[in-house]
Amino acid sequence: MERTGRIIKSISGFYDVLDDENDELIRTRARGNFRKRKIKPLVGDKVSFDATGDLGYILEILPRENSLVRPPIANIDQAIVVTSSAEPNFSSNLLDKILINIEHNDIEPLIYLTKADLLDAEKYAELKDILGRYRNAGYQVFDDQDSYNDTQIANLEATFADKVTVFTGQSGAGKSTLLNHIDTELGLATAAISQTLNRGKHTTRQVSLFDISGGLVADTPGFSSIDLQSVTVEELPTLFPEFREYSAGCQFRGCRHVNEPNCKVKEALAEGEIMQSRYDNYLYFLNEINSYKKRY
Repeated sequence: MERTGRIIKSISGFYDVLDDENDELIRTRARGNFRKRKIKPLVGDKVSFDATGDLGYILEILPRENSLVRPPIANIDQAIVVTSSAEPNFSSNLLDKILINIEHNDIEPLIYLTKADLLDAEKYAELKDILGRYRNAGYQVFDDQDSYNDTQIANLEATFADKVTVFTGQSGAGKSTLLNHIDTELGLATAAISQTLNRGKHTTRQVSLFDISGGLVADTPGFSSIDLQSVTVEELPTLFPEFREYSAGCQFRGCRHVNEPNCKVKEALAEGEIMQSRYDNYLYFLNEINSYKKRY
C-alpha cells in the first residue's frame, strides 16, 4: 500500500522515512529508475513509498519547496546561520553571502552569534553594534556574549515549532556545539579548530533530522566558502531586505543601485540607514556574478 512521509536520514543509499500517519520509521531504498532519471532523494524530501516488504521503496519524490546543495537537504523553512566571533573570525562578507544564498532559496535566515566570550568588552560592543544593524535590516539575531545561556537557547528553540530548521555557517563556527546545548541527547561530534588555517574541520558526516521542540532540526556539514552562481544580477538587489524597503521609491524599475539617478537605496546609504559594509558586499557580489557570466 502506498504511503507518504518525509526522509529524515540518508546513509549509504538507504533512506529512513518518517510515516505521516503513525510516525513509524521505515528504512527504504530508492527505485532503480531514479538513477536513470538523475533524481537523488534528499533528507527533508516528502515522498510516497511502499513498505509491504522487509525493505521499503521510495516510489516518488513529491514536489520540493526548495533545496540546498551544500548541505544536501530539501523543504527547509528556516536556516540558523551560526556566525563565529573569533576562531574563525567574524566575516561580514561571508555572512552576507550565506544570507543571500538562503534568501535565494526562499528560506528564512536567522543569525546566531557564537564565541563572543573570546572577545574583550570593546570588540564585543563593536560586533554587537554591527549585528544590531542586521536586526534593523529585518533579520532575527541572537547575539548574547554568553552564546549558550538558557534564555537565548529557549528563545531559539521557540522558533522551531512546526518548521524544518537547518543549521549552517562557516566550518568551526560551532553548529554542533550549539545543537548539543539545545539537546544533549544528540551527542553530535565536535572538533577543535584548525589553528593553521583558521577554519574548522568538517565534523558532521551526514545530514539527519531530529525532532526538537515540535519541529524537525538538521545538523549539517559546515563550509568555508560558497558561490553565487545561481543568483542573477537582477535578483541580487531583491535578496537584501533593507534594499527592498527603499527600492520601490527608486526612479527606475529594476534599479541596480549603482550609478542610476534618484536611487533611494543610495540615498538611504548616504543617510546611514543602510550599512556601508552591506552595500560594499553587494557591489562585490554584483561584480562576482558579472565576472562569472562573462566566463561562462
